[in-house]
Order: sequence, then structure tokens, then C-alpha cells
Amino acid sequence: MAANTPTDILMPKPPREAKHRMDWDKLRVFHAVAEAGSFTHAGEMLNLSQSAVSRQIGALEESLSATLFHRHARGLILTEQGELLFKTVREVFGKLAMTEAMIAEAKDKPTGPLAITTTVAFGTTWLAPRIRRFIEIYPDIDVTILVDDERELDLTMREADVAIRLRRPRQPDLIQRHLVTVRWHVYASPEYLASHGTPESPDDLDKHLLVVYGESPTAPVPDINWLLNAGATSGRERQPILRLNNTHGIYRAVRSGLGLGALPDYMIADDANLVRVLPDMEGPTIDAFFVYPEELRHSKRIAVFRDFLIHQIAHSRF
Repeated sequence: MAANTPTDILMPKPPREAKHRMDWDKLRVFHAVAEAGSFTHAGEMLNLSQSAVSRQIGALEESLSATLFHRHARGLILTEQGELLFKTVREVFGKLAMTEAMIAEAKDKPTGPLAITTTVAFGTTWLAPRIRRFIEIYPDIDVTILVDDERELDLTMREADVAIRLRRPRQPDLIQRHLVTVRWHVYASPEYLASHGTPESPDDLDKHLLVVYGESPTAPVPDINWLLNAGATSGRERQPILRLNNTHGIYRAVRSGLGLGALPDYMIADDANLVRVLPDMEGPTIDAFFVYPEELRHSKRIAVFRDFLIHQIAHSRF
């Protein structure tokens, strides 16, 4: 019978797998939705309508026979299956981005994206004014600066390419190079000193207005409010005139004449119009590190940015 012919034995029916295959376009949409937390915001990122994004997610869920998002009035929340897929997709997309950058760097000139993460104060007051020169030298490098005091971006997950950390990195799988030791001193505006006098010794700080960092578990450096206890004679912590959970904000408040503040020396440019008081009194020193993942060890754009940083630091106040 025909059913027993060798042909039937050698040519089985194709497996029914097509509907389970994941489409790259749908995964790209899924990644954007998971990052944005809504169809609307993902559509804006991808230049797609909300309905088109929703259809893509629906088709992906149907192909996987799994629900990837809980729909709520407040937005979208990944399900357990969605979390599993998102973790894998994020890793894959990160590796693809890294590969794309490495291919681009095969040319003679350093080129490709360079995302730099650091603290708000360092990024806005020291790095941002100097990055123009780097861009002029390397116009084919696409620079992004990401400042954040709340959390450290994950370099291994490619949330950024390199980091300037004001503390020793804890991740063991990152390459780190010591850049500089940051020193802190007490500063005031000439207007404040003219109206309140200049402290001559640390215990004089008991009589002055102090601007300090707000109470926060995510302060960018340890012991950031050392000024409240330095040389205090009452045995109690001094009460500040203002707490502000941003070092750059403290700088602006001190510059306005509100009070004395402890600031890192790198923030005090020659035109800052601030005066160092109690010059012999120094706060905790902080070590800054240049950090990047192992897979970028041979990256040209990382190397030229590192060399640029070292040169700029050598000619800066620290």
C-alpha cells in the first residue's frame, strides 16, 4: 500500500513549530513596551501608533501562548513569563548594540556611541563644560552623558558604556582605573562673608549658616555632611539653614550667599566667585574611578575617552 512505501517513511510531516517562532520586529516592540511601561510611550519611541504596538504585543503573546503583561489603569506590568522574556531580550539587544559598535570601530577613526554615566555634580559641573573639546576631536563618536545620584547604571547590561564612579566599584567583572582623589573644602560667597564674617577656626562654624546634603540613603559619596560635626563644641550636630539632596544645588545655594557649604574642589572654577574658608580643614577624600566592562577592553572610543579624561584631570583643580 502507498502508506507503507519508503517515500512515506523518509518524508515525515513537518513539525508544527511555525507559530512558536519569535519575530525580531515583535521582540523589538516588546522590549520598547517593557522599558516604557505603556503602549503609548513605546509607540512614541518607535514612531508607531498605539494600536500598532498593541497588535504586535498581542500577536507575540498569541505566538507564545503566554500573557506577557498585566494591563492596569496605571500602565503595564510584566508577568512572570514577561520578566523572563524581557531579561533575555535585553541581554540580546545589548550584545547586538555592542557588536554594532565594535564593527563600526573597525575603521581607522574612533566612531560609534559612547554613553557615559556619573554623578549629577561631576557630570554637570566638571564633565559637561569639557566634553565640547572631546567632540571636536572625535566628531564621529556619538556622546551621551547620563547623570544619576539615585542608582548606579549597570554597565554589564549596557545601560551605559563607561562610568566615572566616585567610589570603588563593587562589581568584580568590570575594569577599573583610578583617576583622581577628590578633596572637599568649605566655601562661601564674598557677599555671605561680608555680612556674617569669616570663620577663623572649625568651632566658629557653630555660629554660621550651613547648607548641607539632604537626608538620603543614595548620597553620591559617603559622609557627605561632615560639616555638621567638624569642630563642633556643643556635642550636638549643627542644624543647617538648608538641606538639599543635590551637590550641584548646594553649590548654587552657596554661590547665592545663603551660607557656607562643603563642596568638592573640582566644582570651583576660576570664575565661580567663591572663597575657600578654613583652608586647613579638609573633608573626607574620595577616589574617582574610570570603569567599563571587560568586553570593551579593546574599544578605540573607550581608549580615547580615557586618555582625554586623564589629560583634562591633569590640568584641573582637584
